[in-house]
Amino acid sequence: MAKLTKNQKLVNSKIEAGKVYTLKEAAELVKEITFTKFDASVDIDVRLGVDPRKANQMVRGVVSLPHGTGKQVRVLCLCNPDAAAAAKEAGADYVGLEEYIEKIKGGWTDIDVIITQPAIMGKIGALGRILGPRGLMPNPKSGTVTMDVAKAIKEVKQGKIDFKVDKNGIVHTSVGKVSFTAEQIFDNAREFVNTLIKLKPATAKGTYLKSIYLSSTMSPGIKVDTKAAE
Repeated sequence: MAKLTKNQKLVNSKIEAGKVYTLKEAAELVKEITFTKFDASVDIDVRLGVDPRKANQMVRGVVSLPHGTGKQVRVLCLCNPDAAAAAKEAGADYVGLEEYIEKIKGGWTDIDVIITQPAIMGKIGALGRILGPRGLMPNPKSGTVTMDVAKAIKEVKQGKIDFKVDKNGIVHTSVGKVSFTAEQIFDNAREFVNTLIKLKPATAKGTYLKSIYLSSTMSPGIKVDTKAAE
């Protein structure tokens, strides 16, 4: 049996077996049990009482985290020349069209978000096999296909994220960094959970929020009381 490290013993002493924490308690605890030398992400996993195989129970949406994600989000704006200046001013890391489409066809995906205009989608459709599996395909539902690319870029840079329930009924996303204060982590996590509640499908029966876990990149999950998560 592997010997527990000093940090693992400390983590085990702080998490009470079988205890369910409030979201505020979990936000404080996740900072105490993270010992990475880098600024770890704080993640939230929510299991929903939905059947993602049914179109009317698919949960997908966007949320603007009050304190941002703490990550440097690399944004590519694929747009017509008349919108390029506004996109650059809004903070896009890369702005253009044909040259970036060719780069992506060649395998370049060193970006986090692609924002584009409705008129450009016809040219991007052929990139679906490359962008789709990486979650980079622009979508009107996530606000990444829009006439106002500058506004969309600013929102993404300030902490707007999109999410989607997976085939197992779980929604996973990051809600900050361990360097955030416990209050900032709590605010972001609460905003995310409240957004999920607003998106509850009318066809979903039984318990909607089945379980919530908060963790950092290399910490164990902290079970959160679903009734005290709002």
